[in-house]
Amino acid sequence: MTASLQHPGYDPERLLCVAEKMPCRVAQAGTLLSLMGEPAQYSYPSIFLYGHRSTGKSHVINTLLMDLELPHATVSCVECVSVGLMFERVLLELFGPDTSTLLPRSPSLSDFVRIYRQQAPLSPANQTRYIVIEMAELLRDMDSNLLPVLVRLQELVDDNVTVILLSEIVWDRFRPNTGCFEPLILYFPDYSKGDLQQILSQDIHPSYSPELYSAFINILLGVFYSVCRDLRELRHLAALNFSKFCEPLKEGKVKESDTHKLWRNIEPHLKKAMQTVYLRDVSSVQWEQQLQQTEEKECAALKGLSAHAHVELPYYSKFLLIAAYLASYNPARTDRRFFLKHHGKIKKTNFLKKHEKTSNHLLGPKPFPLDRLLAIFYSVVDSRVAPSASVFSQISSLVTLQLLTQLGHDDQLDAPKYKCAVALDFIRAISRTVNFDIVKYLYDFL
Repeated sequence: MTASLQHPGYDPERLLCVAEKMPCRVAQAGTLLSLMGEPAQYSYPSIFLYGHRSTGKSHVINTLLMDLELPHATVSCVECVSVGLMFERVLLELFGPDTSTLLPRSPSLSDFVRIYRQQAPLSPANQTRYIVIEMAELLRDMDSNLLPVLVRLQELVDDNVTVILLSEIVWDRFRPNTGCFEPLILYFPDYSKGDLQQILSQDIHPSYSPELYSAFINILLGVFYSVCRDLRELRHLAALNFSKFCEPLKEGKVKESDTHKLWRNIEPHLKKAMQTVYLRDVSSVQWEQQLQQTEEKECAALKGLSAHAHVELPYYSKFLLIAAYLASYNPARTDRRFFLKHHGKIKKTNFLKKHEKTSNHLLGPKPFPLDRLLAIFYSVVDSRVAPSASVFSQISSLVTLQLLTQLGHDDQLDAPKYKCAVALDFIRAISRTVNFDIVKYLYDFL
């Protein structure tokens, strides 16, 4: 049952329709409406919404503004690569197409404020105007005075306008050294497994019953929830694999009620799909073709391994585990030798000490800090990967799966340290699935 959304300044029936469009986010929408206040009242100058990717921030604010017909302008810092494009977009959506032409060729903040103050009386609004800025963390790379101006824009333009910033990082990473006006902060938590089940089950297939699709989503989350909680990624995986799930039904081999046979049919396919989590380099058709071409090669590479010696992991999680193994069994000062191109010739005997004559594999894994793990990971992965929440969430998943061991997490002053908890045969099997020769990067095998 959809939770109710109530506010004295809006029609209850319209709020009910709005609540139906944002499942599992009615509580956050209600808090946001309370912060925004009634339409005719002055709202707080700036509001900061933050949370991991795909937690409903943009969906909630855009649904509220569009369905409640509130005047607003939405800009993305990814699309607006310069300050001038951002100002032009805001003026265009708030005051019409003719206004944006008033900006000079390279507009400054004072130009934007001046034109806004000129146009606001010409286009009076009896409601609060809203400026929504998505991917607001990119503002930190723009002019240093842009963010302080945006959070107090209401005061500068003398108009009932509120700036809403959407970000994946906390406000403490935004606050400039000189200080600035503090916005109201609202956190969007990650969706729980039940929330994801409820949301994804709404994307029913017209040819099959809702119960069948709900059972498929339950199976999908049982496989992927431990390594991926991104709603958009899970929705993509569901669309990619549902046709495979329904193949026995199309062939008439099973009925919809026989979920056990359907599960046995889709299980190996979902394990292979683990390799494409967070990857969109190829289309679903190309991915299917690549799977067929590489299936025989993978079987040959894993031949002779026991069933428990191979675990299906996402693509980047495999490289994170490889980086953790290298960090645990290689001395820290050898990182330059293995991962820098112009390191010079360094002989092992030149820096071999007495206590290092024993093999590191006999001494066991050594702890390493998070920054060293990430440095090795970015060196060994075969593509450019931007630091994001998905990378850190996969590290947490490896800890949950007991492939990594976290140390010293009670001390909040130090960065977390980890140990790799897998054997050499295991990591060699994982390395073969991504065509990485780990032996070349192990100090003990020089």
